[in-house]
Amino acid sequence: MDESEDVPKDFIKLKSAKLSVDEVSELVVSPYCGAVSLFIGTTRNNFEGKKVIHLEYEAYTSMAETEIKKICRDVRQKWPSIKHIAVHHRLGVVPITEASVIIAVSSPHRAESLEAVMYCINTLKASVPIWKKEIYEDEYSWKENKECFWANSEK
Repeated sequence: MDESEDVPKDFIKLKSAKLSVDEVSELVVSPYCGAVSLFIGTTRNNFEGKKVIHLEYEAYTSMAETEIKKICRDVRQKWPSIKHIAVHHRLGVVPITEASVIIAVSSPHRAESLEAVMYCINTLKASVPIWKKEIYEDEYSWKENKECFWANSEK
């Protein structure tokens, strides 16, 4: 395969079905890259001493996809050697231990893909209109990302 045939691609998906680490990581594999870096955000069973039953996510889907595309463009400007980027986020109910978000990035060397994955998750939490509700045994709470610029600007 000629490298020109393996053009950089972005794979963005918001879906209510269970996310697959294998599916997401396979999307970014390239024969020209020696690194695939992953971030997997999962539902934990507790928050500040409360038992978490599950999480629920809602999104302004079209705007969320647009914002994730912007993140991918920013990644490519900051790290030009990045080959493929995949960002999959689950919507609806996410049970304990299951993935809410999976981000995968491929690059020729590990430093760029590791840095890009961290940038992707931090920027996603700060700018993408996806909202999380934590369901506890006796109550629930909509969670605000501390990185979220619009939430912090009102304080």
